[in-house]
Amino acid sequence: MTTTKGSVTGVNGNMVTVKVDGAVSMNEVAFIVLGDKRLKAEVIRVRGDSVQTQVFEITKGIKVGTQVEFSGEMLAVELGPGLLGKIYDGLQNPLPEVAIKTGNFLEAGVYLDALPRGAVWAWTPTAKPGDAAERGDQLGTVPEGSFTHRIMVPFNLFGSYTVKSLAPAGSYKITDTVAILVDEDGHESAVTMMFEWPVKRAVDCYAERLKPVEPMVTKTRIIDTFFPVAKGGTYCIPGPFGAGKTVLQQVTSRNADVDIVIIAACGERAGEVVETLKEFPELMDPRTGKSLMERTIIVCNTSSMPVAAREASVYTAVTMAEYYRQMGLDVLLLADSTSRWAQAMREMSGRLEEIPGEEAFPAYLESVIASFYERAGIVRLRDGGKGSVTIGGTVSPAGGNFEEPVTQATLKVVGAFHGLSRERSDARKYPAIHPLDSWSKYGGIMSQDSVAWAHWFLERGSEVGQMMKVVGEEGTSLDDFLVYLKGEFLDAVYLQQNSFDPVDASVSPQRQKAVFAKTIKVLGSSFDFKDKESARTWFNGLRQTFLDMNSVEWDSDAYKKADSGLTDFVASRATGLDPKAVRILESLE
Repeated sequence: MTTTKGSVTGVNGNMVTVKVDGAVSMNEVAFIVLGDKRLKAEVIRVRGDSVQTQVFEITKGIKVGTQVEFSGEMLAVELGPGLLGKIYDGLQNPLPEVAIKTGNFLEAGVYLDALPRGAVWAWTPTAKPGDAAERGDQLGTVPEGSFTHRIMVPFNLFGSYTVKSLAPAGSYKITDTVAILVDEDGHESAVTMMFEWPVKRAVDCYAERLKPVEPMVTKTRIIDTFFPVAKGGTYCIPGPFGAGKTVLQQVTSRNADVDIVIIAACGERAGEVVETLKEFPELMDPRTGKSLMERTIIVCNTSSMPVAAREASVYTAVTMAEYYRQMGLDVLLLADSTSRWAQAMREMSGRLEEIPGEEAFPAYLESVIASFYERAGIVRLRDGGKGSVTIGGTVSPAGGNFEEPVTQATLKVVGAFHGLSRERSDARKYPAIHPLDSWSKYGGIMSQDSVAWAHWFLERGSEVGQMMKVVGEEGTSLDDFLVYLKGEFLDAVYLQQNSFDPVDASVSPQRQKAVFAKTIKVLGSSFDFKDKESARTWFNGLRQTFLDMNSVEWDSDAYKKADSGLTDFVASRATGLDPKAVRILESLE
């Protein structure tokens, strides 16, 4: 704690102006003293001896002359074993513990330890006295759930060190000293299992950043095949209210091929946050058979909480994600919804009387969003291992307008765009990702040629469908009508999934490849129909046969029987196979 103090000279919502009597710095934490309560705030502008702070609590009771104390430290989070399975607010307060202390109605100015001080961890040293060490290097391990949690040289110990001593294997609390390090000048530093790191500074204790190329399998066909996401990549899910953004995020968090899932509810509606808090402990992790919460962290900040806390929750979540990345783990961070974070920035920008940009958002909106998504990535650690942080953010544009500033600013920096459509949502199509609007810059589990060829049927089928709305079916040729039916077939049996079906809700890459090959065979086959009605009837039967097979357990006897029946069904009408389809099928084998 520094000796710098100040007094309040103005209050404008969550922005409090303070006159200071000493030096302060940007993003420094300040405490506004209200009797026996101290409200946490962050410095967001410095002008001489006058500073503006954003307060993370309700500002009721603050008045001119209220005393303010400055900490001399940045807004930081505690990092160490015990984070997994926790539910925090944007300031890393453990909400269940806060509720026990204050009741269900949270009180302002209550800040508890993020990590349990009384918990005992089984420490095993892995380094040896005399070893050279730098920040981020492993000193020992403790078990945390199903993971081996690395105890590392704190990220804030810059320079080179030598390990002087290590605590013997045994049970210790996170505040106990487990190692003594000596720097080049002979100064000793005691290391515990926990340390703090400022949330707005990216963790950079790695050897090299790598290009994201390995797909992050989500077991959702439309994503893995058509619009894939790479481990260490970024993607966004914009869509109107009620289009299924939250549902898609929850399904992804359950089935994605990652180790740790962190959910940042940055300003979501309270009802959706409560639903998440209730459902996640009940969800079974398909990888372990245990509760999904055992490898999940939730940072909870509803739209009814102070707007400044939305920004804190985003940075708190990504800092914890980077921490677990340093252990060689793959982490998925889901931010829901970044639109409300941007709205909070707009509100604070207005109170600071800054020159507004488009739709009154701050002119620096794009750079702030970019700096957040840039903290994703896959890295090679100093010990040769790899770790990744994948960031997926939802955007809630008013009226589903993707041209609004937040969506456009996000699209400039992400690697994949999963645009949800009101039209598809109203038609009960899940996921409601629009296959013609969405895109991805990453490679998926299928070859680009095969995906592009299949996508052509969606595009051309949509064109024929739009044409038929004008001229009717009689105004289209039978060949065009068949392309339309093939596009509708691909949409119905492959792009859509039944999230209530235990089999179809998550599809392995092996099954996706097998089903995609069958779909390609249908798309590439030529058929002999005498009229459009007979073609429609046959394709309806084919679609239902395919959907029935999607619900059958993979590689079971029932699946093999359904597969054989489907092959016979297609062969009964097929008269040939396009050479392009033949080449694609050969590449898929």
